Amino acid sequence: MKKKISGASAQGARNACTLAAAVAAAMMMVPGAAQADIVIGEVAGTKLSMFGIIDVGLLYNSKANASGDSKTSMETSGLRQTVIGFKGERELQPNLTAFFNLESHFDTNDGFLHGTGDAPRGGTNNTPLFRRQANLGVRGDWGSVTVGRQYGPALLAHIGTEPRAFKEQFSNLYAWAYGQLFTTANAPGGDRNTNNDVGIFFSNAVQYRHTVGPVNFGVLYAFGGQPGSAKDNSSYALGATYNGPITLSASYQAMNDEQTGKSNIEHTSLGFAIPFGDFIWKNNWMNAKNDARTGAELADINGFGTGLDWKWHAKNSATVAYYINKDDRNKTDETKFLVISNDYQWRPDTTLYVQFAYADADAGATLRTSIVAAGVTAGEKSTLLNVGLNFMF
Repeated sequence: MKKKISGASAQGARNACTLAAAVAAAMMMVPGAAQADIVIGEVAGTKLSMFGIIDVGLLYNSKANASGDSKTSMETSGLRQTVIGFKGERELQPNLTAFFNLESHFDTNDGFLHGTGDAPRGGTNNTPLFRRQANLGVRGDWGSVTVGRQYGPALLAHIGTEPRAFKEQFSNLYAWAYGQLFTTANAPGGDRNTNNDVGIFFSNAVQYRHTVGPVNFGVLYAFGGQPGSAKDNSSYALGATYNGPITLSASYQAMNDEQTGKSNIEHTSLGFAIPFGDFIWKNNWMNAKNDARTGAELADINGFGTGLDWKWHAKNSATVAYYINKDDRNKTDETKFLVISNDYQWRPDTTLYVQFAYADADAGATLRTSIVAAGVTAGEKSTLLNVGLNFMF
């Protein structure tokens, strides 16, 4: 005999399923996660595969400079970053599998490797070939351990609660990145941490990840590699997500100075998402404290985003989001954004996207408070329109 479910319980179950599906979809869109891997070889129990995302479109900006000139340009990576990567795995014994990840980031409009937020390390070309991932690890039903360059657990914790799931354009992905860039990209002798690339990618790192019931979490430590001190140049990060009837997310990470061991950056973020019917309401707050190696405060950036996702058709998803980002240390560095977008999925691996943003930037607005990759003109109100195609494999 089947148990009868009340109308309220049934609606709650539908909401939970809706949110779970949305979070699953968002995780499929995590930077570097393509729709499906292409198996390119399997020999002696070792499977090799490749994956990729190709994304390109056009971007219009009504006020691209202080003179008020408009600009239309080809823009790489509007919905998701353009990448190509390789994976491999082999079973070592029951419940123990070894794996590797190599992932490169490039620009579709010109074919060059994408820039980096890494601290300069000498030479004329500081852009790593495998900027996003170059790691080796083992996993089982006890979790996974990954060693090498990799995504930190903090940003990954908030994929399901950031209003636009950290899309490459017009989301707080850029406030996250630029808010953690300025004291870590300096030359030797300046305030810097060489293991951190915009608070997203970490070098010389070890990470443990696991899922316990509805909670997925990760803990990462990046070795400083400095003589005489384990703290100098080290980084650590924690992130956790609860996926239940609602989604909750929390994270914290810190990067220590290469020479003094003082925190150059401390970053905290909290978020939640609530489903109802065909809608999901998402909210995310984050704070980035930037300090000099002397301990002097350089920036204290607060970013808040709220948005509503609407699955209005089998192939269409619309989002309305509002962002307000401000550096409390530099009071005129504030930007406010209204974003409206729609993603049309021709098929699960091919998406046509249209996204519009209205920006209101204070006189001292900088990249630190921007949701636009190239920033917006300080002291101006501007409109931006981005139309593009995203192809995953």
